[in-house]
Amino acid sequence: MGTISAGVVAVFIIIATAATLYPRHIAVNTAAAAAAPGALCRPLCRGALRHRAAGASLLAAGVLPLATTYMLSEALGFERGVSHSWAEAPIFMGTFTGLIVLGAGIALIPGLPLIQVLVGVYVLNGLLLPVELFAILRLVNDPEIMGDQVNGRFYNVVAWESPWW
Repeated sequence: MGTISAGVVAVFIIIATAATLYPRHIAVNTAAAAAAPGALCRPLCRGALRHRAAGASLLAAGVLPLATTYMLSEALGFERGVSHSWAEAPIFMGTFTGLIVLGAGIALIPGLPLIQVLVGVYVLNGLLLPVELFAILRLVNDPEIMGDQVNGRFYNVVAWESPWW
């Protein structure tokens, strides 16, 4: 339900942004142009927009590196958890810190075309997603891992076809 709600909110954000920018012939191809809707709002709206954007950015700055670190630690068998000290989980903490520093460093590169970087990241994610889905399907269909909980024929047909839709 959360994914559906987020998708609905995203659709309305896109519609509201398009309705604001298109009549004024504002093209969004830089980070500065992405801030254009704030310039067209009243001061109270502009403040709320900035507050929400800052909150979402700060949340993503912590959540994305943390989720990636947990995934890597789980896959590679390292001790993991933010409740552990550096001595108990040095690889987990080092990876988490490194990802935050890397993300901040990339974001602070002067003159970096952020919109093109974001599009490139989305394209890379789209190219890697079928590979990830096939790897997950192989794991789900392995009786040594899943026991008698492996996918049935119907679910396998749907699952193997879904990356191509």
